[in-house]
Amino acid sequence: MVYKKLAAAILAATVGACAQIDSAPQATDTATQLDPNSSTAKAAKVRSISQNILDTSEAALPPTDIWQRLRQGFTLDRQLQRPKVREYVDYFSTNQGYMAKVTERSRRYIFHVAEQLEQANIPMEFALLPIVESAYDPFAYSHAQASGMWQFIPATGRSFGLNQNWWYDGRRDVVESTRAASEYFNYLAAKFDGDWLLVLAAYNAGEGTVRRAIERNQRNGKGTSFWDLKLPRETRSYVPQLLALAEIVSSPERYQVPLHEVGNSPYYTAVNVGSQIDLAQAAELASVEIEELYLLNPGYSRWATDPEGDHRLLIPSDKSAHFLEALDKLPTDQRVTWQRYRVARGDTLSVIARRYETTVAAIQQTNKLRNSGIRAGQTLLIPSASGPGTQYAYSIDQRVQRRQSSGNGQKTNYTVRPGDTLWGIARSMSVKVRELASWNNMAPGDTLRPGQTLVAYSDSGNSDTQSRTTRKVSYKVRNGDSLYRIARKFSIDISDIVRWNKLSKNGYLQPGQRLTLFVDTAASG
Repeated sequence: MVYKKLAAAILAATVGACAQIDSAPQATDTATQLDPNSSTAKAAKVRSISQNILDTSEAALPPTDIWQRLRQGFTLDRQLQRPKVREYVDYFSTNQGYMAKVTERSRRYIFHVAEQLEQANIPMEFALLPIVESAYDPFAYSHAQASGMWQFIPATGRSFGLNQNWWYDGRRDVVESTRAASEYFNYLAAKFDGDWLLVLAAYNAGEGTVRRAIERNQRNGKGTSFWDLKLPRETRSYVPQLLALAEIVSSPERYQVPLHEVGNSPYYTAVNVGSQIDLAQAAELASVEIEELYLLNPGYSRWATDPEGDHRLLIPSDKSAHFLEALDKLPTDQRVTWQRYRVARGDTLSVIARRYETTVAAIQQTNKLRNSGIRAGQTLLIPSASGPGTQYAYSIDQRVQRRQSSGNGQKTNYTVRPGDTLWGIARSMSVKVRELASWNNMAPGDTLRPGQTLVAYSDSGNSDTQSRTTRKVSYKVRNGDSLYRIARKFSIDISDIVRWNKLSKNGYLQPGQRLTLFVDTAASG
């Protein structure tokens, strides 16, 4: 369709060329003024019209890479006169490694994100928002229980149709979460009269927070633009970050920032497989590594797709035809592995489900059970993974194990008892609540279940290492410095800088001011 429009534009321009030669205003140079019908004057007019045709055809050509496409769809005023925007332009432009990493990570998704945003009439700057939210990591999980590259919390995700169950989390599904984000953006745009900066602020801080800030300013006779509002510190930084990213993507050469080369073409194809399928088997059918399949289908939490559906898989576009051909030859009843299990005395469906890494509902559905009642000697057909758990590298169990194995010090297991809280357990184990939550792939507010096993790591045996790598540093504040920039520079927390130096989090730093920092030289190097 694009090329037909291009051909029509060039044809129309060419057909009108002769008429334009006769009707075009006379050139201003002396020779053509004296004789507008001279060969020199006509040649000049033809050259001018030819250049116009060339310019028209070049403008109509589709972008060759995704960054060019995004630039053509940028519409927001980047507000480069604002100190916060300049601060983040400086930050991102001096962290070329980070920009290279996040743009490389985006290569699987960003074309499709741009497609969905474009269809929803949302500014193309929003295709960069997952960099701010999650560094384009669909497995990102925050301590506020936000998940996926758009960082939906559970309640908001459900409000926009993102299903969340044992098998599947729609907040991580790259197609569904982008659909939900687009709907959310347009919902907020309707609430805030199409002011996209207020939309961004509300996406970060909540619609009510922004609405109250606007009403407060209206009562006090103040402005109601994003820049006029008193909003949470995170939100005041959130919007400038996106504007700064748009500025850098607009002029990467100027800022000497490497953007990973990403073509303006589909990376994946959506395939409806029609029934539950083992992800290891699907990867084999598509001739791709299972890690690649998980990265394209991060919504699936376990070893297979959700038995209740949706049965869609995203397959690399260059592998989709091969996958469909192989899938067509595989009977539906062979897409997962089945084991026969003879019920023992004392068994329950929940015990059997945990043993085989499935759900009670899946066992009930497979065996046409109306309730949870089973009897000793009964034979059940159980869906199970075709390979060892370690083969499913990005399943939730493997992600938790990797997170736990990243802890330092002596590992301790704790079995949750009735009445336990994460705070109480953390205190009893002399660790921070956030650390304990992170080691167990949880948020501090998550509900604990009696019998659940948590892991923690003590620092015993590591004090020598810590003392060798932690150094006291005297840092002189420079022009443009902020607590955020200093914290990022040395890989430390803002709260620690404030505590070490008895500062106010809302206070201003003065150039020349001396700060005491305790820096992990191993981490910062």
